[in-house]
Amino acid sequence: MLIATVLLLACAGLVGYGLLDTEEEPRKPSTPTAAVTYEVTGDGTAEISFLGRNEDGRATVVRDAELPWKRTVRVPLGMAPTVAIVLGEKGGQASCTLAVRGKHVQRATAMGAFGRATCAGALPADGN
Repeated sequence: MLIATVLLLACAGLVGYGLLDTEEEPRKPSTPTAAVTYEVTGDGTAEISFLGRNEDGRATVVRDAELPWKRTVRVPLGMAPTVAIVLGEKGGQASCTLAVRGKHVQRATAMGAFGRATCAGALPADGN
Protein backbone atom coordinates (compact mmCIF):
# COMPACT_ATOMS: atom_id res chain seq x y z
CA MET A 1 0.00 0.00 0.00
CA LEU A 2 2.85 2.35 0.83
CA ILE A 3 4.49 1.73 -2.57
CA ALA A 4 1.22 2.45 -4.38
CA THR A 5 0.83 5.73 -2.47
CA VAL A 6 4.39 6.80 -3.27
CA LEU A 7 3.90 6.00 -6.97
CA LEU A 8 0.59 7.86 -7.01
CA LEU A 9 2.17 10.96 -5.44
CA ALA A 10 5.11 10.79 -7.85
CA CYS A 11 2.77 10.60 -10.87
CA ALA A 12 0.65 13.48 -9.52
CA GLY A 13 3.80 15.55 -9.05
CA LEU A 14 4.91 14.95 -12.64
CA VAL A 15 1.47 15.81 -14.01
CA GLY A 16 1.35 18.97 -11.88
CA TYR A 17 4.80 19.99 -13.08
CA GLY A 18 3.71 19.48 -16.69
CA LEU A 19 0.63 21.67 -16.18
CA LEU A 20 2.47 24.42 -14.35
CA ASP A 21 5.52 24.50 -16.61
CA THR A 22 4.81 27.53 -18.81
CA GLU A 23 8.10 27.70 -20.66
CA GLU A 24 7.74 27.24 -24.40
CA GLU A 25 9.67 24.45 -25.99
CA PRO A 26 12.70 25.69 -27.87
CA ARG A 27 11.94 26.25 -31.53
CA LYS A 28 13.77 24.25 -34.12
CA PRO A 29 16.18 26.40 -36.09
CA SER A 30 14.54 27.49 -39.31
CA THR A 31 15.95 26.31 -42.60
CA PRO A 32 18.11 29.01 -44.23
CA THR A 33 16.55 30.39 -47.40
CA ALA A 34 17.29 32.78 -50.24
CA ALA A 35 14.98 35.22 -52.04
CA VAL A 36 14.02 33.98 -55.50
CA THR A 37 11.98 36.05 -57.97
CA TYR A 38 9.99 34.30 -60.67
CA GLU A 39 8.51 36.36 -63.48
CA VAL A 40 6.41 35.37 -66.48
CA THR A 41 5.75 37.92 -69.21
CA GLY A 42 3.44 37.69 -72.19
CA ASP A 43 -0.25 38.09 -72.92
CA GLY A 44 -3.24 36.04 -71.89
CA THR A 45 -2.97 33.21 -69.37
CA ALA A 46 -0.64 30.34 -68.58
CA GLU A 47 -0.29 27.55 -66.06
CA ILE A 48 2.69 28.35 -63.81
CA SER A 49 4.46 25.93 -61.48
CA PHE A 50 7.13 27.18 -59.10
CA LEU A 51 9.10 26.12 -56.05
CA GLY A 52 8.60 28.23 -52.94
CA ARG A 53 9.30 27.65 -49.26
CA ASN A 54 8.27 24.04 -49.34
CA GLU A 55 10.86 21.78 -47.81
CA ASP A 56 9.38 18.61 -49.26
CA GLY A 57 10.17 19.79 -52.78
CA ARG A 58 6.60 20.02 -54.09
CA ALA A 59 5.78 22.87 -56.44
CA THR A 60 2.99 25.41 -56.17
CA VAL A 61 0.78 25.51 -59.26
CA VAL A 62 -1.15 28.58 -60.41
CA ARG A 63 -3.70 27.68 -63.07
CA ASP A 64 -4.91 30.29 -65.57
CA ALA A 65 -2.51 32.92 -64.23
CA GLU A 66 -3.05 36.31 -65.85
CA LEU A 67 0.12 37.53 -67.52
CA PRO A 68 2.31 39.37 -66.73
CA TRP A 69 2.87 37.54 -63.42
CA LYS A 70 5.60 37.97 -60.80
CA ARG A 71 6.29 36.38 -57.41
CA THR A 72 9.19 36.61 -54.96
CA VAL A 73 9.45 33.67 -52.54
CA ARG A 74 11.92 32.19 -50.06
CA VAL A 75 13.48 28.90 -51.23
CA PRO A 76 15.42 26.64 -48.85
CA LEU A 77 19.17 26.53 -49.55
CA GLY A 78 20.18 23.34 -51.31
CA MET A 79 16.96 23.24 -53.36
CA ALA A 80 16.79 24.07 -57.06
CA PRO A 81 14.45 27.02 -57.65
CA THR A 82 12.38 26.35 -60.74
CA VAL A 83 9.52 28.00 -62.60
CA ALA A 84 7.73 26.26 -65.47
CA ILE A 85 5.05 27.64 -67.77
CA VAL A 86 2.57 25.90 -70.04
CA LEU A 87 0.51 27.87 -72.54
CA GLY A 88 -3.07 26.91 -73.33
CA GLU A 89 -4.50 25.62 -76.59
CA LYS A 90 -4.75 29.19 -77.93
CA GLY A 91 -0.95 29.34 -77.81
CA GLY A 92 0.81 32.66 -77.95
CA GLN A 93 4.17 33.50 -76.48
CA ALA A 94 5.36 33.85 -72.88
CA SER A 95 8.78 34.07 -71.23
CA CYS A 96 9.89 33.05 -67.77
CA THR A 97 12.80 34.57 -65.88
CA LEU A 98 14.46 33.54 -62.64
CA ALA A 99 16.51 35.76 -60.32
CA VAL A 100 18.29 34.61 -57.15
CA ARG A 101 19.03 37.29 -54.57
CA GLY A 102 18.28 39.92 -57.23
CA LYS A 103 20.68 38.49 -59.84
CA HIS A 104 19.30 37.21 -63.14
CA VAL A 105 19.92 33.46 -63.55
CA GLN A 106 17.93 32.24 -66.54
CA ARG A 107 15.31 33.13 -69.17
CA ALA A 108 13.29 30.85 -71.47
CA THR A 109 10.41 31.35 -73.93
CA ALA A 110 7.34 29.23 -74.72
CA MET A 111 5.51 29.59 -78.04
CA GLY A 112 2.47 28.09 -79.74
CA ALA A 113 -0.35 25.88 -78.56
CA PHE A 114 0.59 24.14 -75.29
CA GLY A 115 4.09 25.65 -75.54
CA ARG A 116 6.35 25.01 -72.55
CA ALA A 117 9.35 26.69 -70.97
CA THR A 118 11.29 26.12 -67.76
CA CYS A 119 13.75 28.33 -65.90
CA ALA A 120 15.90 26.76 -63.17
CA GLY A 121 18.79 27.77 -60.96
CA ALA A 122 20.78 26.50 -58.00
CA LEU A 123 20.98 27.44 -54.35
CA PRO A 124 24.09 25.87 -52.81
CA ALA A 125 23.48 24.33 -49.39
CA ASP A 126 26.31 26.42 -47.91
CA GLY A 127 24.64 29.71 -48.90
CA ASN A 128 27.35 30.94 -51.31
